[in-house]
Amino acid sequence: MDEFHNKLTELRRSFHRNPELGFKEERTKAKVATIMRDLGLEVHEGVGVVGILKAGGGNRAIGLRADMDALPIQEMSTHDYVSQSPGVMHACGHDGHTTMLLGAAELLTQNPNFDGTVVFLFQPNEEHGLGAKAMIREGVLERYPIDEVYAIHNLPGAQTGQVSTRPGQICSSESLFEIEITGRGGHASMPQAGVDAITVGTEMVQALQTIVSRKLAPGAGAVVSVTEFLTDGQRNVLPGNATLKGDVRARLPEDRDTIEKLMRQIVDGIAGAHGVKVNVIFNTEFIETINAVQPTDAVIRAACAAGLKSIGDRPPMSFSEDFAHFSAAVPGCFLLLGNGETGSHGQPLHSADYDFNDALLPIGAAFWAELVRDRLPARQEDQ
Repeated sequence: MDEFHNKLTELRRSFHRNPELGFKEERTKAKVATIMRDLGLEVHEGVGVVGILKAGGGNRAIGLRADMDALPIQEMSTHDYVSQSPGVMHACGHDGHTTMLLGAAELLTQNPNFDGTVVFLFQPNEEHGLGAKAMIREGVLERYPIDEVYAIHNLPGAQTGQVSTRPGQICSSESLFEIEITGRGGHASMPQAGVDAITVGTEMVQALQTIVSRKLAPGAGAVVSVTEFLTDGQRNVLPGNATLKGDVRARLPEDRDTIEKLMRQIVDGIAGAHGVKVNVIFNTEFIETINAVQPTDAVIRAACAAGLKSIGDRPPMSFSEDFAHFSAAVPGCFLLLGNGETGSHGQPLHSADYDFNDALLPIGAAFWAELVRDRLPARQEDQ
């Protein structure tokens, strides 16, 4: 590896050894801010960290976003840079995303062959869908106006360095729901004397599955999953109360709205049939991530210019991304960068033995620099 690659690898592994959960990324933020100041960038610290790099006299600006937070997972890897924080690890590659963007800042500082402003957005708490909203609420888009915004996420199982994206919807929304059932508990030997909340709840679980299978168009890409079933029952006590919790994914806002409406209808109908009370809570944590056409075209051009294989019409992803809040405010593009197909690099995101592929670090940094040159081309007299 060359000196630049070695430097990025050492930095990424340092982030990996010291992971921090959402809104607790103090050490990570401090390190990111120090590196950018050492490069000569204008740096602002708040909810996240923002770096400003200007070249030429152009008035256009683009934002490049990286996420910094880790996950509450105990790492099971055996390499020599495993997490030093028990129960916390970078299982999604945010350590690599942060490092690639810092690498891009170094490349662009050394060779500022563009005309305009690059705003480096280092965001906390992506995993819970709260970091982008927090930065926007803090006023980041008003203080540092940008015309476009971009983000990279690594993709295990795809060829190393392969760029894939699509115009329009690329990531699903995520909504969390809770259904509280209030029946009447009783003795297990006399079910007729009460209203068993488990029986009512199981009927709801089954009926909720008909939303996707019978109420939405085939291929809609929606998912309704009940993930928790909690009751106050005991070995010989029928529960009077139960709570169902779950997760909804949708590709279109109208499908998300339809799912919520149907969920409430189904639950109210079953509750009425059994004479129980219900309360439904439905909160959308992540909205759908939508890519604008021109930024998406620019990503494919930059990938080709950087010598990377690219796919411009990949299928939408079922996972969610809170970059969606940035791209809802400013035209943007979210893209996937192949993390490799074998070993820990091919392990699924959020698995305890996943690892970011260090071979991607200089690739990603160079891609970012190429994208900046595409979106903020230097004037002829500056070249």
